[in-house]
This record gives sequence, structure tokens and C-alpha cells, in this order.
Amino acid sequence: MQLLYEEDGELKVGAVLGQAPASFQVESPHGRRSKVKAANVLLSFEQPSGAELLAAAHKFAEELDIDFLWQVSAAREFGFDELAREYVGRDPSPVEAAGVLVKLQAAPMYFYRRGKGRFQAAPAETLKQALAAVEKKKRVQAQITEWAEALGRGNCPPQIAVLQDELLYAPERAKPEARALEQACTSTGLPAARLFERCGRLPDTHAYHLKRFLHEFFPRGTAFPPHEQPVVARDLPLAVAAAFSLDDIGTTEIDDAFSLSRTATGELRIGIHIAAPGLGFAPGSALDAMARERLATAYMPGFKFTMLPEDVIAAFSLDQGTERPALSLYVDVGEDGTVRARHSRLERVPTAANLRHAEYDALNQAFETGTALGLAYEDELRSLWRTAAALEARRGRPSAGAALDYSFYVENERVRIVPRKRGSPLDKLVSEMMILANTSWGELLAERDVAAIYRAQGTGKVRFTVHPEPHEGLGVACYAWMSSPLRRYVDLVNQWQLVAALDGRRAPFARNSDALLSALRACELTYARYDEHQRSMETYWSLRWLLQEGVRSAEAVVLRENLVRFEGLPLFTRVPSLPPLDSGARVRLEIASVDLLERSLSAVYRETLKPGPGGASDEAAQGSEKA
Repeated sequence: MQLLYEEDGELKVGAVLGQAPASFQVESPHGRRSKVKAANVLLSFEQPSGAELLAAAHKFAEELDIDFLWQVSAAREFGFDELAREYVGRDPSPVEAAGVLVKLQAAPMYFYRRGKGRFQAAPAETLKQALAAVEKKKRVQAQITEWAEALGRGNCPPQIAVLQDELLYAPERAKPEARALEQACTSTGLPAARLFERCGRLPDTHAYHLKRFLHEFFPRGTAFPPHEQPVVARDLPLAVAAAFSLDDIGTTEIDDAFSLSRTATGELRIGIHIAAPGLGFAPGSALDAMARERLATAYMPGFKFTMLPEDVIAAFSLDQGTERPALSLYVDVGEDGTVRARHSRLERVPTAANLRHAEYDALNQAFETGTALGLAYEDELRSLWRTAAALEARRGRPSAGAALDYSFYVENERVRIVPRKRGSPLDKLVSEMMILANTSWGELLAERDVAAIYRAQGTGKVRFTVHPEPHEGLGVACYAWMSSPLRRYVDLVNQWQLVAALDGRRAPFARNSDALLSALRACELTYARYDEHQRSMETYWSLRWLLQEGVRSAEAVVLRENLVRFEGLPLFTRVPSLPPLDSGARVRLEIASVDLLERSLSAVYRETLKPGPGGASDEAAQGSEKA
């Protein structure tokens, strides 16, 4: 005897070897033996064999009209053998009964299962909706196939073109357009961006990369919503000494400035003045919400997206010829550079000059050689540099490593890349003054048990924390960002805390407040993503510079294995043909190709060069925490 039975929703057959009251011992056509519950048996027969029955049943089922079966079954519940008997007009053969069963099980839209071998016809309206859905799915799939084939031929359908940015940067895979693009990418072996490029839809590679950043961080656009003007304090005392700032040529958010004067005892008094937007609007205000959404000013070559609206920046930036509210740290310094005393105050600071690095970089060599150039504020800068050197020596840590910084200037689609070695006298004096302010105010808040967001470094990794922990990289007991409140949200939050502490008021944020902790987490993630995008765009413009200048051969420094860094550019790549060389070795490479869309290049090793004048190790050095 043969059995047709159901197991895990699948129809199977087997020859009976033995029988118990509630089960059978059967052997499958492939020789596998198993135990089958009697309740799972749907049909018993002697002829044909089990394998022949299944094959014949599927063939018989193909000839059945499922719509006709649904019409004659009415709305009652029935067994498959009943419907088979009604269909053939007599007792069905095993093949006919099994064929009807196969057909019913393959049509869940037409027939609902009500048990082993039992079914019920779907209501007419429900079936109509289900069939319409199937037909729609077929039409959609046909449309997807048509779109995919067009993309594969290099033609972008209008329906795909209108969703291009969404499909490139944040595709919803359930959409037919996204499925068509994915299907086209699979068939052509090309990534989505390359496919759009082949269709003539990506003529500007820079716009493609920039839009990725904008889509992630500014999905509603880069414009600020309408807002009230901040309140600029006018009743603050006026600082005695006029201040000056030192920044890059393109800096518009002047957060910090310096002043020098003498105390009654003749000691040097250094003023470190930080712009105070925290006096103009409060936590929870509309302007706070805008800053909280952006968290920082985002920089990339040729573009800058500010944390605060331009009119707010203009109201608090320490621009030349203005008197702006500021948080000032005054430090009295002895002849040996020792800090004798320090005090903080809120005041209006008159800014006499905004100096620019491009006009003053010649002082770097002049300070080191002891020569004078006769520039305005040269003596003040020299005094600050000497104090900075003393502060750095006492900390026992350099304010900046030996790595290079690069400034990118993009005009009329041409890029100029200017390297600047970190740790130069002017760079050091600014860094040390900021470190001094950030540590002094961080310690002040810690002493008064006022919460703040600190930067800490214990085991090599720099992190944010709400506790005043040591920063080993800088050699200080605690370090809180406070020197850039126009450009970083952490600094703005810390400024609100510091202003409250100096005024003797309760600080707006407690150490365990959700607002403070959520700001910490958001800033840590966002700053990392901003930095990643900035590095990516610097890579892009470095590649553009190679093409712009027609560079075919370039020198590079080996970092490790086959990873190299180009000399004079913030550009890294792997060179498969590079022979085994020590880290720091200088090599000459031939540039085989540059891909602006993928932001990559292919280079071939040509020769090993002699070490440079100062050795190549500086090229691979890593900088420390920036103030």
C-alpha cells in the first residue's frame, strides 16, 4: 500500500512497511524510512507507485481550471476528494484526487485551507481584490524590467531621473524605481553612480559628492528658518586693552582674540577673549534649536555650512572695529612664563585688528631666527609665542604634532593646496592660548561643581565626558572645549554653564540631565561624520589637483605595507606593485588613472628615493588634539 501524506506543508508519498494504531512506518521513493502520523495521511492507494502518482497528479493539475473549481465549490467547507468526485462525476482515481489536491494547495488566493486536505472557497470580493493585486504586481514588475533594461542601455527613464538624488543617497528599496536601479546595477555590474554617469546624469562629480553630505545633514536645505535677532548685551563693562585676532584668510566666525597689557607691578597680562553668543540667546530658544540641529560648522574645500545664521555670527563675531560681548580670561605671566594669577570676567571687547595667517606666516621663521619684520602687532605676537613656549614646556606635551595641515582654496573650479606645518610659532601661540583658556575654565567649573562637557584621553582614545578627567595627550588635569562657541555646540553649551557660574546663578544643565547627555552623544557622532566628509572632499580635491596640474609622476612616503601618502597632499592610496619597504621610505610613483567618481587613483611603483632633508617620518606623524 502507498500513502500520500502532508509533512511541513509539502505533499509526500511513501510505501507502507508497517502500521500502528496512530501511525505508519513508510519508505520514500528515495529509500528514506520515516514515521508518519495517521492524521497526516490524505490518500492511500496501491497503483501507481508513489513517484508516478506525484508526477501524474501535477500533470493533471496543470489541466484544471482553478476559476472553474472556485465557481463549483460554493462557500462551504469541503475535502479535496469531495471536489474531485464532483469534478469527474464519479469516484476519482488516486491520480485525479491527488491532482485536485495539488491544484487547491497551489491556489491560496482562491481557496483557504481549513485543515489537512480540507478547503473553503475565498469570498468573491476578497478574491477580486487579491487578483487585482497580483495583476498590479505583474504590471509593476514589467515596468521595473522595462526601466532596468533602459538603464542598462544608457537611457535614464524620466521616472528614475526625478528620483535620482534619493536613489543615490537614501534609496527606499521597496519602491519600483529603486528595484529597477538595483536590477540594472546587477545586470551591468556597475554601481548606481557609475550607471547614472553612463546615462549622462552625473556631469559634475563634485556636485555628486557634495550632495551626499547635504542629503545626510541638510535634507530640508541649508537655509536657516526665520528667527528673531539675538539680544546683544550693551551694559557690560568695556575692556581696558584693545584685542586682535589671528585666523586663516577665509575665517568669518572670529571666536577668539588676544590682548596684552601690563599690571601695576609690571608683569605681562594676557587677555584671551572668546566671543559670547551665549549671552544673546538661551538654552531652549529657537536659535539654540538651530545650533543643536547642526552641532558644528561644517568645513570642506570651497564650502562652509555654519552652525549659526550669518546675522547671529555677525552680532557676536570679534570683527575688527567692533565692541562685542566676550568671556575674557586674564592671565598674569612672570618673566619665566609662569602663570602668577588668572581671573575671568564678562565684558565688551574692542577688536582693533583681524590678522590673517597668510600675511603673517613670515613671522614663523623670524621668531625662530630672532629677526624683526616690522609688522603690526609683531611684538605682541612675539610675547605670546614666548609665553606659549613656556606653557608648552611646563605641560610636557606639544600643543601640535609634526604633521602637516592643508588649506584648500577653490576658485573658478581650480584648486590651490597650501601645506602648513603644525607646531609653527604662530600655530603654537594660538593653540597654547586656547589650551590655557579651555583648561582654566574647565578647572573653574570643576571646582564649583558645575557640569560641563570635557574632552578626556586616558588610553589613547579621545572622548567626550561630563566628568573633569585628565587629558593625557595634552598633559592637563581637565580640558573643556570653550574657545569656539560660534562654531561648535559643545563650546556653546559650556559657555552657558560658565556664564551662569561667573554670575553666581544656577547652571542651565545638570550633570545627569538628558539635554546635556544627549548633546554629548550627538556631538560625538556628528563631529566624526563631519570630519569624515571633510577628509573625503579633501581627497577629491587632491585628485582634482593632480588632473588640473597634469601630474603623471609623484613622490610618496610609505606608511605601512603597500599604503603610501603623497608628499605635499593629504592623499593616501595603496600601491599593489610596491615592494617590501620600511615605514618612512620615499618612493616615486607613476599615476596610471584617477577616478573622481570613486575618489580613487591607480598608481604604479617606479623607484625608491633617498630620504628627504628631515627624513620622511614627519609625513607619517600623527597630530595631537586640536585646541
